[in-house]
Amino acid sequence: MASTLERRATTPVVGWIGLGSMGTGMAKRIQMHLFDQGQGALRVYNRTASRCSPLEEMNAQKCDSIGQIAQECDILFLSSSADTAVISIIDQIIESGIIRGKIVVDTTTVHPDTTKSIAAKLSTEGAGFAAMPVFGASPAAAAGTLLAAFAGPKNVLRQVSPFMKGVIAREVLVVGTVPEQALLLKTTSNLLMASLMQIIAEAHVFASKTGLPAETLERLLELNFGPVAHSDSIRMTTGVYCPGQGQVPWSDLNLAIKDVGHAIELAEREGANLPASRIAYEGLGKAREWANNEGRVSADEPRRLDSTSLFGVARKESGLDFESDYVKERDEKAREDHENHG
Repeated sequence: MASTLERRATTPVVGWIGLGSMGTGMAKRIQMHLFDQGQGALRVYNRTASRCSPLEEMNAQKCDSIGQIAQECDILFLSSSADTAVISIIDQIIESGIIRGKIVVDTTTVHPDTTKSIAAKLSTEGAGFAAMPVFGASPAAAAGTLLAAFAGPKNVLRQVSPFMKGVIAREVLVVGTVPEQALLLKTTSNLLMASLMQIIAEAHVFASKTGLPAETLERLLELNFGPVAHSDSIRMTTGVYCPGQGQVPWSDLNLAIKDVGHAIELAEREGANLPASRIAYEGLGKAREWANNEGRVSADEPRRLDSTSLFGVARKESGLDFESDYVKERDEKAREDHENHG
């Protein structure tokens, strides 16, 4: 019979830190994979412990602290919302004890400089590190159809590859061995996505103003411009861009502002002029202003918006309401249902 150390070498203990909408989807995929392969339970940690419950229902094991999960696991995946949060998590992992030989994979979209810094910190402690930002919204995370960009040492790639393609991602772009290169690719993608959303929003406003049916434009986007453009259009025409009370954005507006802001800052630093991206970035900021003012759910709660809320801004700047008829009818029906059922 193999010793504990021999079994541990062939079946590493895997952990996941950060269970937002994206992290939960990816963590569930890994837990299902581990279960199917008979490889034991995924360890999970989230600052709000209740968010671990859906994973516990799938037989994952909740850890009570970052220190605990760091010491129990051989491979740690991270999914957070901001650079400062990732830095704090990494610091707590390092402070937890000896981490030599452990592997940390960060799926968060952060500034490339942040990735470079945390890679250096972990290297000093003898831990392996890779950046693996993902492309796609929360439904893709739940379905395992994200695109991932991996950058890190080859030995790290070899050890984490069983959890990548076919588990949390439909495909993995291996960018290289320097972790921050993956973030440069993701940052470039964020510029493309923001500019694409701006153009699609303008196209729908143009269609609305000129009498072209939205479904006709949407079919054109599907047939001639591909699945990404079509998906963005659907998020606009079906009201995902402006979620109702209690609904969760597919891709949070505030994260989009953070991500595109990183790109704008990098462009300015390197002397690159990006007029289309800047227009989209300003539009995202205007959407947040609307959410914090006219769009508030209540005096204490701003409306949570999707990154495609550029559509609402484009509508408003062309004399239309931020909220489409679809959104108004959906929200009115929700209010009536609430009143009727107390």
